Amino acid sequence: MFSRRLMIVAAAAASLALAACNKAGGPTGPTQGDMSMGNPAAKVKVVEYASASCPHCARFNNDVFPGFKAKYVDTGKVYYTFKEYLTPPENVAAAGFLVARCAGKDRYFTVLDAIFHSQQEMFQTGDFRGVLLRIAESAGLTEPQFNACLNDEAAMKALNERVSRAVQQDKVTGTPTLFFNGKKIAEGEVTAAQLDQAYTEAAK
Repeated sequence: MFSRRLMIVAAAAASLALAACNKAGGPTGPTQGDMSMGNPAAKVKVVEYASASCPHCARFNNDVFPGFKAKYVDTGKVYYTFKEYLTPPENVAAAGFLVARCAGKDRYFTVLDAIFHSQQEMFQTGDFRGVLLRIAESAGLTEPQFNACLNDEAAMKALNERVSRAVQQDKVTGTPTLFFNGKKIAEGEVTAAQLDQAYTEAAK
C-alpha cells in the first residue's frame, strides 16, 4: 500500500513510543518543522500532539477544535502549534502528514482537516491510499506528485525526527495531548469546557 521506507519510519516511531514515560512540564511552542497558527505574541501558547490515524484526534478536530479556534486562535488570544505523532496504523498517519506537507504550508491544516474528516471512511473501506489520493488531488497534487510525496526519504526522515523528539524529549505517550503554556491539561477525549478552563488559568 505504502512504501517500505514509510513502514520503516513508522516502526521506528512505534518502538520509541514504547520506551516513553511521563514527566512534569512540556513544550511551550513550535520547534523546527512544527506547524502553527494564530498570534505568536499571544500570552497563551497551546501545543497539541496528534496523529492523523487517531480516532480521538479526529473527534477533537471535527467537534471541539473549530469552536476553540474561532474563540481563541482567530481572535489572537492563543498561539497554536500542532506537533505530529504516530499512532497505529503508523504508516497511515505518516502518509497523512507527508501529504499535508506536500500540499504546502498554507494548505497544511486544510488537508489535515480533510484527512480527519475522512478517517472513518478510510477505516471502514480499508482504502487508505485511495482516500488520501483523493484528498491530495483536491489540494492540487497530481497522482505522480502524491506517489513521490510518499517516497520522499528526506521528508520521512524529518517526520521521524519530529516524532522522536515528541517521545524522547517531551515524553508524550498518547493523543491528542494538549499543553497550555507548557502545562499538560488533557489527553484522549478533550472537551470545550476543559479548554475554556485551561485558557482562563493560563491567561491569568
